Amino acid sequence: MERRLISSGGPYEEKIGYSRAVVCDGWVFVAGSTGADPETGEMPEDVVDQCRNTLETIRRALEQAGASLDDVVRVNYVLPVAADFEPCWPVLAEAFGKARPAAMMIEAGLISPAMKIEIEVTARVP
Repeated sequence: MERRLISSGGPYEEKIGYSRAVVCDGWVFVAGSTGADPETGEMPEDVVDQCRNTLETIRRALEQAGASLDDVVRVNYVLPVAADFEPCWPVLAEAFGKARPAAMMIEAGLISPAMKIEIEVTARVP
């Protein structure tokens, strides 16, 4: 069984003991990712900006695994405020329009009140 760990260097990975992504037997499991800017670590206030940043973090992890957003087969969205989901739809449709993964959205609290969206994906390496 092939098992490879991918880290983005985020602060919670070490604190909690998890990987940004795990590649196992051709599957890529990307941990729940939130909207901090991947370059600066700053958290924008706008949910759509957070959504874009989250997708960039996921895209980078998938790239390290040999996959892309087009290879995503499952996506889970978690938002503290359900009404914040609809403004993200155009960004999500652009990111996942080709893959059309199975999806679900849950309204629940996140680890920090500044976080407005968390996205978790599963992909298959082509």
